[in-house]
Amino acid sequence: MTSTARFQAIAGELPARLRPAGIHAQTMVSQAAGPFDIPADTSNGPSMRDALMTGLLVIYPTVATVVAIVAGLFLASANGT
Repeated sequence: MTSTARFQAIAGELPARLRPAGIHAQTMVSQAAGPFDIPADTSNGPSMRDALMTGLLVIYPTVATVVAIVAGLFLASANGT
């Protein structure tokens, strides 16, 4: 019996910041993006950075693959076969 009265005394003294789980917050919380968060998209369209990343991720491996194939064919023919 004592523990029930003690629990009700503790539960009645919760800080004002806490709210029940079934109630949604009415205001949006804004916080600056951290070092590992995705920043808000503020650009209007493609930029030079996007073009350079496309070149790095798509065009460079394609060219490198073609160069490797040509080099392999050259080395195979240099062997004398």
